[in-house]
Amino acid sequence: MTADDLSRVFAALADPTRRDMVARLAEGDATVGRLAEPYRMSLQAVYKHLRVLEDAGLVSRPPGPQPRAVRLEARAFDLMDTWIERHRRRAEERYRRLDAVLARMEEDEHGQDQGDGDRGRPDGAGHRDDP
Repeated sequence: MTADDLSRVFAALADPTRRDMVARLAEGDATVGRLAEPYRMSLQAVYKHLRVLEDAGLVSRPPGPQPRAVRLEARAFDLMDTWIERHRRRAEERYRRLDAVLARMEEDEHGQDQGDGDRGRPDGAGHRDDP
């Protein structure tokens, strides 16, 4: 699969009806009639949604007479997973570096706070109660 394939997958999943169809198919294969049941749209509109999902490689229908079961295709999800994980790892590495910088800043700040107990008082200047 290529970057164009990935674009088609994300574009197909941009529609909430298609995402819902994918979620329902994650539970198991279903016929088009079964997929169409909860939607207030024509069967022709359901077929159009399925065509977009098929073109993106998210679902398939075996050839043959109707009714045919629609099934999810794991390859498209593997492609998305690879892309997401690559960017997640990069983001997590950035956050780890930021955490390390903030921890060093905090250590430096605490180190200065402890060593600065007499700062601001001139040498030899004590409290008024000092003998």
